[in-house]
Amino acid sequence: RGLSIADQQLVEIAKALSFDARILVMDEPTAALSGVEVERLFGVARSLCERGAAVLFISHRFDEVFDLCQRITVLRDGAWVSTDRTADLTVDEVVRRMVGREVSSLYPKQDAPLRDVLLEVRGLGRAGVFADVSFTVRGGEIVALAGLVGAGRSEVARAIFGVDRYDAGEVRVAGELLPAGSPRRAIAAGMALVPEDRRQQGLVMELSVERNATLARRRALSRLGLLLGGAERSEAQRWTRRLQVKASRLGAAVATLSGGNQQKVVLAKWLATEPRVLIIDEPTRGIDVGTKAEVHRLLSELANEGLAILMISSELPEVLGMADRILVMHEGRVVRELSRAEADETTVMFAATGQGVTA
Repeated sequence: RGLSIADQQLVEIAKALSFDARILVMDEPTAALSGVEVERLFGVARSLCERGAAVLFISHRFDEVFDLCQRITVLRDGAWVSTDRTADLTVDEVVRRMVGREVSSLYPKQDAPLRDVLLEVRGLGRAGVFADVSFTVRGGEIVALAGLVGAGRSEVARAIFGVDRYDAGEVRVAGELLPAGSPRRAIAAGMALVPEDRRQQGLVMELSVERNATLARRRALSRLGLLLGGAERSEAQRWTRRLQVKASRLGAAVATLSGGNQQKVVLAKWLATEPRVLIIDEPTRGIDVGTKAEVHRLLSELANEGLAILMISSELPEVLGMADRILVMHEGRVVRELSRAEADETTVMFAATGQGVTA
């Protein structure tokens, strides 16, 4: 449990490979891996195939599917749609089959008017993890924290929200100074955090969709210490409808939902608190392309409504497609700030790998 999500994923893969299986099912194995780790995994998968093993690779990352697989089977809403040779398909065609309609844009980012600074981070540091992290996020703005796995992005987000303590610096929300290590005060000030691991950190998997969607509003929905069932149900319905959560019923266990719908429930839980600052870590990890577009559209709408959004993502197209500004981290420090106009994959990766960064 002490390992990062990426390291946990590598351990799971190693465990599966240790059985010397003839059939290996890999379900989103690269969701938390860096580019180098993905290449290493693909090398192992190819060597297994050469030795006669069969690999079933399940992924929403099209570049990886087209790189590794010889055939592609598309499922939609639990039903088989098609099976074709990879060489006979294009990404656009696979997307159309997956969502059942044309997807004009996966990144429907709208330009929103910039408002006052809502999140201000100054000189934030934690010994051995990150140092001298400073930036601001305005209302109406989406700022992305980019970098390689282990650069310290999630650790900075957790420190800002108060989950982890920091040794130096300060965090302000709308000018209010927040004490270190106090999520309660952060929430009261109008901050929300959607963590990178929704199953372990964002949801209580045994509880219902309704209960999870209102977890951050328990006190407001109670009277004399008793939770009002009608108020809880009404609040859950409001947000699950807005986010178009697909569930058989609100009383169903959240564990029965798809990854994309689980992510929507985490978002519903925090949006119900009506935050001014939203920190969202890996917003579309492990969810299908149609739901990705829905999440991106929601983020754009929230920015338009005046929220300040700090987005952490390991997917460069997502960073480039959704962010107004990009802060690139390398070994615990912000080494480059890029506007939407000047950012491209080469520039971001150049900074993320420490190229041109002086000690």
